[in-house]
Amino acid sequence: MSIVTLTDTAKAQIDSICQENDSYAVSLNLKGGGCAGFEYDWTIVATEADLEENDIVIDSDTGKFVVGAIAVMYMVGTEIDYVKDIMGATFQVNNPNAQSACGCGVSINFDVENLDNSLATAI
Repeated sequence: MSIVTLTDTAKAQIDSICQENDSYAVSLNLKGGGCAGFEYDWTIVATEADLEENDIVIDSDTGKFVVGAIAVMYMVGTEIDYVKDIMGATFQVNNPNAQSACGCGVSINFDVENLDNSLATAI
């Protein structure tokens, strides 16, 4: 099992974002907040020098995707997709570790007891 899997459409969007913003990578991390306890935190990493220690870098085709060091144990086994529908376009995070999520799809909560097992399996 990998930390994060990117679909082809997610890779294409990551590549596009990196190119349009002349940046090194698209990054996904977690921060406290939201109605479920955590929120996904999407950012752009300008250069490789801006990476934090223990960040995980995943190659896209021409860009990079970074899982922030804080989020790694919560993201094991996650699939990132990029979907377009009548309501717009967004990255969709299919996280098997999420115990519950808010209707907005940004705020999530985790089953902490199962996180250690997921991380051990991925390593």
